[in-house]
Amino acid sequence: MPKRNYYREHPKFYVAVDCIIFGFDKGSLNLLLLKRNFEPSKGKWSLMGGFVQKEESVDDAAKRVLKELTGLDNVYMEQVGAFGEINRDPGERVISVAYYALINIDSYDRELVHSHNAFWTDINKLPKLIFDHPEMVDMARDLMKQKVGHKPIGFNLLPKLFTLTQLQSLYEAIYGETMDKRNFRKRVMEMEFIEMTDEIDKTGSKRGARLYRMNDDVYRKTRKFKI
Repeated sequence: MPKRNYYREHPKFYVAVDCIIFGFDKGSLNLLLLKRNFEPSKGKWSLMGGFVQKEESVDDAAKRVLKELTGLDNVYMEQVGAFGEINRDPGERVISVAYYALINIDSYDRELVHSHNAFWTDINKLPKLIFDHPEMVDMARDLMKQKVGHKPIGFNLLPKLFTLTQLQSLYEAIYGETMDKRNFRKRVMEMEFIEMTDEIDKTGSKRGARLYRMNDDVYRKTRKFKI
């Protein structure tokens, strides 16, 4: 009697990844969305996604999808979770593993993004998204809020040199609430890894504002962060 193959006795279906890509611009948290160019739901707004290939891990698939859209690698990414409702995708039975990524909105490949028909959209003005993508976005934002207060992951959304006003605006956009300027700056000044530079940003006024940067080496030694 031949041995039973337990794998063959079970149904096969697709595994996909979806990327919730956050950026920060002009005081607003933004999400990179694309107009879907194939069925089902052609012409509707969607997250960037793709299927996991035979010779890659789920993490590697997410990194590949992100690079195919933005041209970026070595980007901060974190897994949100798996989404597997039976009818979540009307095309086929698909289980999707969602990831969120934080990128500097000035550093991606604009031509590549344009070729995918993708656009930045204010997180508070999102259009209707397909499938369970709204749930993915909500979960990703909640996870980011939980982590951003005790890990400096938010700095991935900023340029290397930033003003304290930019930094505060970032956290206000993430949390969706106004923060007291004096208390915020007091907490920032207590963090040894946030260093003041000799450079001045004069885009906002003639007097300008001092530019700061994050020192990764100092942070790795102290590991002290709380906003």
